[in-house]
Amino acid sequence: MPSRVITIHADTGPSFVGYLALPRTGSGPGLLLAAGAGGVDVAMRTIAERYAEEGYVTLAPDSDDIAAAAKTLRARREVEGGIGGVGFGRGSALVCQAATSGAFAVAIAYDAADIDPAIPCPIQVHLAANDKTTSPATVERLRSALAGHACADIHVYPRVERGFWNHGRPDVYDKPTARFADTRAIAFLRGVLGPTFDLAALWDEHVRQEIVVKDVDATMATMVAEPYVNHVPTMTGGTGYRELYRFYRDNFISKRPGERVAIPISRTVGPDRVIDEIYVRLKHDIEIDWLLPGIAPTGKWLEAAFIVVACFRGDKLYHEHIYWDQASLLVQLGLIDAKRLPVGGAEVARKLLDESLPANELIVRAAKRRRARPKRRRASAAAKRREPRAGAKRRRAGRAHRRV
Repeated sequence: MPSRVITIHADTGPSFVGYLALPRTGSGPGLLLAAGAGGVDVAMRTIAERYAEEGYVTLAPDSDDIAAAAKTLRARREVEGGIGGVGFGRGSALVCQAATSGAFAVAIAYDAADIDPAIPCPIQVHLAANDKTTSPATVERLRSALAGHACADIHVYPRVERGFWNHGRPDVYDKPTARFADTRAIAFLRGVLGPTFDLAALWDEHVRQEIVVKDVDATMATMVAEPYVNHVPTMTGGTGYRELYRFYRDNFISKRPGERVAIPISRTVGPDRVIDEIYVRLKHDIEIDWLLPGIAPTGKWLEAAFIVVACFRGDKLYHEHIYWDQASLLVQLGLIDAKRLPVGGAEVARKLLDESLPANELIVRAAKRRRARPKRRRASAAAKRREPRAGAKRRRAGRAHRRV
């Protein structure tokens, strides 16, 4: 992705530099990033490149002169439409101050609870619950102050520290929370600035290249430069282009059963992801490395319910998380005894198609087993009182025998 350092000329004072990252298409809405105490370091450059992947012409100035940086960004020929500002730590105050002056069409602030309620544009705030500088009372004051704002969105994340978004600080970085906040930020930005992408169509094209055309290169072309795929039950897939390419070529596209039926159950499309719920019936006529690694083909028909979470960055697929009930498949292959464990077979997937099928059978079976267990005989209260006396009598008899 094109990125470079540019010079920004201030209205007053010396010029300074900024890190400019362009989207793959070369143009898009503008986004200014105001760094925290670390300035435009490697972590901030990575964040700029990630927003560029999402379709934004992104500028991270190495200065507190946000007004001059915003003016430079707005004037660039690559910028189409308005510009927004995202501040991190100390940079959040700078973004909000500039937004109050009308510099941005939308503003996002990380680790800043002191927001001027007069800010005229949509504002989103991300706070860490364990931030020592942000008490619950401070958060409530912020909510009250922005209660009358036309578009204010406040999120407090439990368990994490200030700087949870900064992967350059492993002492506080929290990857799951940072990604969750990323999704919310992208949704907020897209709602004001765009760009918008037909994620469902992009996902369908990826699946077509993968399953119908069976073209590894074309499949990888639908993805970001360094994607990853994780089939959660078997931990198969790959991280990075080279590993994932080998997996698709050697273990996935070439190792799909010849006979299968897929019935879509539901689809949810979010700002940066598509989630599919699918019923699949397939014939185990080949060793399926990604699904049942090491298990020779049995010729049996198997049924399973799949959940596929496909996450995008802009118009390219970033990662896939794929889930299914592995125990159910092993039951159908006769490798797990369902009578001894709380698991089911093909009926697990079939209930996805027909909700009227019996529910709670495993609970009923467990209750029957509890009732069928032989009950242990409880000693009476009198017997419990006699037991210590009997024990003492045996001990005295033992001592007398040893003396003899």
